[in-house]
Amino acid sequence: MSVLAHRRRFLRFLAGSPLLAGPMAVLAQEQRLPDPSMWAPRTLDKLIRTPNEALNVFDFEPVMKEKVPPAHFGYMTTGTGDEVTLRANREGFLKFQLLPRRMVDVQKVDLGMELFGRTWRSPVVIAPTGSNRAFHPDGELAVARAARRGDHLEMLSTVATTSIEDAIEARGAPVWFQLYPTNNWEIAKALATRAEQAGADTIVVTTDVIAFQMWETFRRMARSDSRSCAECHGLSVADFVRRKPSFDGLNPSGITGTHVDNLTWGFVKRLRDTVKTRLVLKGLVTAEDALFAIDAGVDAIVVSNHGGRSEDNGRSTIDALPEILEAVDGRIPVLIDSGFRRGTDIVKALALGARAVCVGRPYLWGLGAFGQAGVERVLNLLHQETRNVMMQLGATSLKQLVPAMVRRAT
Repeated sequence: MSVLAHRRRFLRFLAGSPLLAGPMAVLAQEQRLPDPSMWAPRTLDKLIRTPNEALNVFDFEPVMKEKVPPAHFGYMTTGTGDEVTLRANREGFLKFQLLPRRMVDVQKVDLGMELFGRTWRSPVVIAPTGSNRAFHPDGELAVARAARRGDHLEMLSTVATTSIEDAIEARGAPVWFQLYPTNNWEIAKALATRAEQAGADTIVVTTDVIAFQMWETFRRMARSDSRSCAECHGLSVADFVRRKPSFDGLNPSGITGTHVDNLTWGFVKRLRDTVKTRLVLKGLVTAEDALFAIDAGVDAIVVSNHGGRSEDNGRSTIDALPEILEAVDGRIPVLIDSGFRRGTDIVKALALGARAVCVGRPYLWGLGAFGQAGVERVLNLLHQETRNVMMQLGATSLKQLVPAMVRRAT
């Protein structure tokens, strides 16, 4: 660095000469370091060795990649198509700015999130993700135990590698069941009824997996995996789905995968009349569909584009959130997921009016890297970051996060 400093001073001296004002001034300008400079970038040759070494959730992803087979890592990280939506989910947060307030006593900050008459310690919710045992032997059980330690609301996927009964036991509290309806009403009814009988008090219907997903990143990474996938997953997507514990005892005839091309509002009303649980729709990204959901009698919605895994529409969920909140107008709770990685991301959504924020890939990074301890550390980092941002805003509770604290960037 001393050599660079001397070189910059010499170039500035030459640039001051009237004889060399033109070319040397340009050369001196080109030698400037970027502002701000990256003095401590994350490098792939120095990965964290323990969960506590992580400074943020991103530190876990390269460790997971090192420990998890290529096909399994690809399944987790992939988007669909050009992955424009995958990137848009992250870039979307730059469209919003937080407006800090000063001179407020923030010694005590309460992150308690109230929903349907119950309060959780944090507004960070465990989003449903499939096949967790592909990332760690303990799979969804490790996630449920981590959720129990931090008192987080948890959703379990239809294609989890743990049954709803075992997940609820590990969590020590009701778990929401995320439902892939399939294209067979009897299967959907059986899945929802089983979850209800197991103690799930909420069914979350995924609405955005309609066509076969074009997971190009997954397929490219799978080519470098020398293992025989058929031994664990079967020979097709249908086999993959049928082997999940949720389908035990069912006749999965005609199931072709998690995508469903015959899902209508009629299905929602039919399910509403079938189960006594709360009913939530996940995957809505327009104000129009939010209004239809209210008319269909659902109890809440999750603004979601499946983390960029199901369609490549190019719009982030944080960008869609304001118009949906305006349409809903407080009649039902609105949750959100897709792309949340930082406390600032979470607080922006909460300030706009979301009741809670669901995270998926970050806790999978922690799971694949260090098991339950990794999941706990990820959740703790997000919780602490959220608390810190609330302190900067002068908000001591989630109810004090209001739209006036966030604005669109110009």
